Amino acid sequence: MSEPRVIKKYPNRRLYDTVESRYITLADVRRLVLDRVEFVVVDKKNSADITRSILLQVIAEQEHLADPILSQEFMVSVIRAYGTGLQGQVSPHLEQSLKQLLIQQPASALRERVKTIAPAEPPRPRVASAPLRDS
Repeated sequence: MSEPRVIKKYPNRRLYDTVESRYITLADVRRLVLDRVEFVVVDKKNSADITRSILLQVIAEQEHLADPILSQEFMVSVIRAYGTGLQGQVSPHLEQSLKQLLIQQPASALRERVKTIAPAEPPRPRVASAPLRDS
């Protein structure tokens, strides 16, 4: 397995992709995630791993769009979960739930597409009638 791509965050808040040798934006980071590219973001000053912080920024940027995923109530609940005994249980539970949803989503989308193509009721089998006999 290859090493993850290193992205450096400079004090001026700019992100530098060491593989492409160019500055990138949060939209570029999002594209890396969507393309399933493994990467790590490090602070140039102290080499600290700040990947989670950058991913949170990408999520925050997406949440400003017209169709957010996270409700205000959900975000409040997450904030309240910090510092409680539940903190260690919340993350794995949310992660597993989202994975299940994403696995089931394509199947339900396929079922919806099939409904538009296939008739609502399957055709009934025709019963062969017996030939009439002369008496």
